[in-house]
Amino acid sequence: MNIINFQIFFQLIMAVCLGAIIGLEREFKEKGAGLKTYSLVSLGSCVFAITGMALFKSSVAESGFYLGSSTIVQAVAMGIGFIGAGVIFQKESKIEGITTAAGLWVTAAMGMAVGLGLYFISFATTLLMIAIFVGFGFFENKILKEEVKKINKNKKR
Repeated sequence: MNIINFQIFFQLIMAVCLGAIIGLEREFKEKGAGLKTYSLVSLGSCVFAITGMALFKSSVAESGFYLGSSTIVQAVAMGIGFIGAGVIFQKESKIEGITTAAGLWVTAAMGMAVGLGLYFISFATTLLMIAIFVGFGFFENKILKEEVKKINKNKKR
């Protein structure tokens, strides 16, 4: 295995692992999209980024013609938007799945960052996503909901 193939393999494994970290948190909260979904989104985005860069390099080297790599980014964003739209639904007077859609969207961006070799951004994004899912989730459920209950209770008096 040459050095380029080793780097690509490392990037793919890294994308799966970072996606899995995010997916595990979603599994613990028993969300519909979890370990497999987040790992696949991250992996797929990484593959698109690696492929896009390879196309970019080969188009410039072979023909001198510039093939815009931004179209790959746009395609991934549109594709993940389609998937995200499928997880959002209305249940009675409550809309569900928006956080899952947003998480999948950011996971796709993180996977692309891995594929582009932007490892610091990838790790930082993963850590921030976990902080948002866990920390903000705790804040929402324990603090905000209790305050809303108190306000509503005082309104009824």
